[in-house]
Amino acid sequence: MTETVALVTGATRGTGRGIAVQLGAAGATVYCTGRTTRQGRSEMDRAETIEESAELVTAAGGKGIAVRTDHLVPEQVKALVERIDSEQGRLDVLVNDIWGADHLWSWDTPVWEHDLDKGLRLLRLALDTHLITSHHALPLLIRRPGGLVVEVTDGTAGFNATRYRNPIFYDLAKTAVSRLAFAQSHELRPHGAAAVSITPGFLRSEMMLDNFGVTEENWRDAIAHSPAFAISETPAYVGRAVAALAADPDRMRWSGSSLSSGQLAKEYGFTDVDGSRPDVWRWIEEVEEGGKDAAPADYR
Repeated sequence: MTETVALVTGATRGTGRGIAVQLGAAGATVYCTGRTTRQGRSEMDRAETIEESAELVTAAGGKGIAVRTDHLVPEQVKALVERIDSEQGRLDVLVNDIWGADHLWSWDTPVWEHDLDKGLRLLRLALDTHLITSHHALPLLIRRPGGLVVEVTDGTAGFNATRYRNPIFYDLAKTAVSRLAFAQSHELRPHGAAAVSITPGFLRSEMMLDNFGVTEENWRDAIAHSPAFAISETPAYVGRAVAALAADPDRMRWSGSSLSSGQLAKEYGFTDVDGSRPDVWRWIEEVEEGGKDAAPADYR
């Protein structure tokens, strides 16, 4: 993948950073975009920056390039794509991971009681950003056959179709992103490009570790508060899933599919950083909901 050029949006932290770094580990040039830089933070008010993500990409073996971009501003996205075209002349992989809305929803709050401005802002961050980015980036991606678009969401299409992802604004956001990948697969197919949606499992992101009051070194201390956390995964796991897809010459077979990191680990043979293959979605279906008597280790 030494000639691969990728754009990972929302690469500041979490899934986006994990994907960017693993594409870098495969030798790709990765443009890392987001709103938090060393000069200022986004409304998420987190310390992680796109500069750090780009440096991690380079340290992993690729070339990381940080570009501050608000993907709700079409002019900024247009300028970003024009820069990639000018500097690289191609775009092989687009990862739409923009989110930044964790602070905008309220659990167990019906739509008539939920803050409307926050709910609509959540949907704009989750959907408008992806559409604006695809609108400007896909003409460059389809210039060469073989391009890949990855839409990042929470939960597979099948899992979400039969479960309410509380509250309603979150439910709409996460189900719509999977549908967006499916729709783009139809528009991209005549150009020899693929589109998929992908979900990590129970992600040990920087924010999730903070929420549980643990670090990556002692994360197992939080299992007492959430049994499913025993099947959690690092951002590198879903990153390796995307890198495997990008390196697969037969990736068109996946186009239009809704995929998970655990599913692709079995397909491609990669593991998380500890050598395990966690699959929390299967755990939820079979153990938490299905009542199967099994140990978390059986799902790692």
